[in-house]
Amino acid sequence: MGKGCSSCLDAALNFEIASSLNGTHLDEPFFVMGRNAVFRSKSICSQRKPSISPRLIAVSMAKITIGQRYHDLDFSAANLSLSNPPSFNLRSLGGLFLGIGILFPFLSGTDHRDVAMNTVAPVWDGNETWLVLGGGGLFAVFPLAYAVIMPALYAPIIAMLIGLIFRGVAFEFRWRTIRWKAAWDVSFFAGSLIAAVSQGIILGALIQGIEVADRAYAGGWWDWLTPFSVMCGVALTIGYALLGATWLIMKTDQTLDLHAYKLAWKLTFAMAVVMGIVSLWTPFLDPKFMARWFSVPSIYFVSIVPVLTVGLFVGLVYSLTAKRDNLPFILTLGLFLASYSGLGISIYPYMVPPSITIWQAAAPDESLLFLLVGAVVLLPIIIGYTAYSYWIFRGKTRSGEGYH
Repeated sequence: MGKGCSSCLDAALNFEIASSLNGTHLDEPFFVMGRNAVFRSKSICSQRKPSISPRLIAVSMAKITIGQRYHDLDFSAANLSLSNPPSFNLRSLGGLFLGIGILFPFLSGTDHRDVAMNTVAPVWDGNETWLVLGGGGLFAVFPLAYAVIMPALYAPIIAMLIGLIFRGVAFEFRWRTIRWKAAWDVSFFAGSLIAAVSQGIILGALIQGIEVADRAYAGGWWDWLTPFSVMCGVALTIGYALLGATWLIMKTDQTLDLHAYKLAWKLTFAMAVVMGIVSLWTPFLDPKFMARWFSVPSIYFVSIVPVLTVGLFVGLVYSLTAKRDNLPFILTLGLFLASYSGLGISIYPYMVPPSITIWQAAAPDESLLFLLVGAVVLLPIIIGYTAYSYWIFRGKTRSGEGYH
């Protein structure tokens, strides 16, 4: 190629450079592929100008390099990383509030239930931010995953939303009546239980895989209901109840925290059993999961998670034995974080196992960049005011005190 063809560098990027080269003409666009700027065209320039500005060549190559580096940025992975805090907070802090409701029938008397509800009353509304952010974020960042997951899991998702509605209404209305307080207590428990079980079933159905054909859900109406998904529903419900019990240990005193200690003991061992069952069951769902957990050399790295989980259980038992108020709740959050890490290890790089990866499900890079900037700005603000609200309402909640 002659020197005149150097002008095609900018033409490939759709810049108006051809006008600066007297008489240069391109028959069709050129295509830039990678750092080497490989070009494809039916013909080379019909006229060639022997004099090309070195500055023009330098600017063109700089634009190619910048464009390549822009496309090298993995906006899908970056947005997925920023979507993890909403997902984890929804399952941990949201699970804490559901756990309080699940424990309602096991709390003795109206006074204990009032205190338990008042421990979360100042902060529970703000946690709905994570539900909105998680659902809206999934639609915006991974639209294909949203389009596949929703029809596959309509039934448990609708059940979860109905449960959350009943729980929210009961949370406010039980304080407005004496005659119907028992009915609203049942509604608060039932809504919390349904929401917790539904979330576990959704998680289990996603892990076991969703049938996809031509970028759309291709399964049946009841594919989400399997022994494994039901087991996940039971496990998550027990986990939420343990979060609720350890929260009551941290936030209450006198007779209620002693009762919470007894509940936490039973739930700790139940959690160890169901978590062990789900953990051992998961690798048998897919050969890829089995290879990820038990093949060499990956086993040397992923074994950190089960070892850490055992350590957290040992620490939890110790903290309950030593009657430590704050440590049981922190260690239970650690168990949820370990479980979340294990889930990520199993299904990565799939957004919808076993066929749609993170990159296939992602929105265009331009949309991801826009959302990434918004998330970088908003997430610290949301995390900041959430942490501040918990800090303001720290300490023990006693009978007769509280938001209501």
